[in-house]
Amino acid sequence: MVAKEKRSLTCACGNGQPYADCCGRYHGGTAAPSAEALMRSRYTAYVMDLEDYLLASWHPSTRPASLDLKTIPRPQWVNLQVISHRQQDDKHATVEFVARYKLNGRAFRMHEISRFLQDEGRWFYVDGEQ
Repeated sequence: MVAKEKRSLTCACGNGQPYADCCGRYHGGTAAPSAEALMRSRYTAYVMDLEDYLLASWHPSTRPASLDLKTIPRPQWVNLQVISHRQQDDKHATVEFVARYKLNGRAFRMHEISRFLQDEGRWFYVDGEQ
């Protein structure tokens, strides 16, 4: 029981910190300080089905009208591995990551290089190349 309680308090992004001290603060409205922090918070938002946060953190130039997070069957997100975070300049960055998930009992992985843009002091997800 203790291990399950500890896991429920630990943020899904893999930083090992409590959710409230990690991605929870970004989900609550604090601006992520880096593209990597935003990417981790977006992964956690997928785990938690936080569609409003995902859309708000997506740059308006590429943002879809909606996401279909409630589709059945739903993926079970397993873990996130950040491979690299590269800052091109003050306003542009990329994050390469692998997110593992299960769907209908089968294991999958999504390997992406995501592009981020800082606009008016906030980082936004622009797009990604898988």
